This record gives sequence, structure tokens and C-alpha cells, in this order.
Amino acid sequence: LTEKQKVKFIYGIMEKQFRRYYDLAAKKEGKTGTVLLTTIERRLDNVIYRMGIGDSRSESRQIVNHGHICVNGNVVDIPSYCVKEGDEISVKESKKDLPKFQQLKGIKIVMPKWLEFNTDTMVGKVIALPKRDDIDLNIREHLIVELYSR
Repeated sequence: LTEKQKVKFIYGIMEKQFRRYYDLAAKKEGKTGTVLLTTIERRLDNVIYRMGIGDSRSESRQIVNHGHICVNGNVVDIPSYCVKEGDEISVKESKKDLPKFQQLKGIKIVMPKWLEFNTDTMVGKVIALPKRDDIDLNIREHLIVELYSR
């Protein structure tokens, strides 16, 4: 229960949505816990946070909600949108002049190897899907699986 609460708090996910992610992960091939974490890691608000556009996941969620982000050229305002390999994520053209995004220009941002982001053009790309090794959080996902499989 503690591990599940920790993941929910870190990613800012409510119980019903977390349960849906678990059910999807249980149906997919592979280790359920690993699939669960990699699915949650692919949420658009988390990807924005990982790229360094938002300072926190909640700020990143707000950036997405306000329609500042485009995925493959289309505005996406759903934080739970699940990115795919090859997706191009960018700051909306009309929003690039906002002070929040101007301060990112030219900064070197450390991000996971499955993502890339150019701070000059404000365009990033999902190079590959995240693997368990790419998630640097101390989470014991097998305990979450045990909790839900009762």
C-alpha cells in the first residue's frame, strides 16, 4: 500500500486512474509492475517534466492543461496523454515568447536517454520507450502487483 501511495503521490495520479493503469498493465505482455511504471512514465505531463520544460510534475500538468504543448503538431491539453516512440513534442508556436519558455533557451538539461529536447527550438522527441532502468525512482513495483493481485 505504501509503495502504491508513493507512486500515486510522485506522479500525481488519483486512485481510479491508477487502478486503470494497473488493469492495462496486467493485460499486457511482460512483468506487470514494470509495464505499469513504464506506462505511467509515458504520460505527457511526466514527459514535459523529464524534458525540463516544467519544474515539477504539477507545473508540467498545468502547462499541458493550458494548451502550451503540441504533440506531432497538434495541441494536446490532456496530461494523461500517452506518448509513443517517435512522437515530436514542442511548445506551441504562439507560446514560445512566454517568460517561462524564454528562460529555457540555451540551457543544457539532463534528461533520460529515451528523450531528447532542443532548448533553442523548443522541440523534443521520444527516441524510444522508457525501460525500467530509465526510471530513477526507488519503487518496488512488485509490492504494488502483490497488493492488487489479492
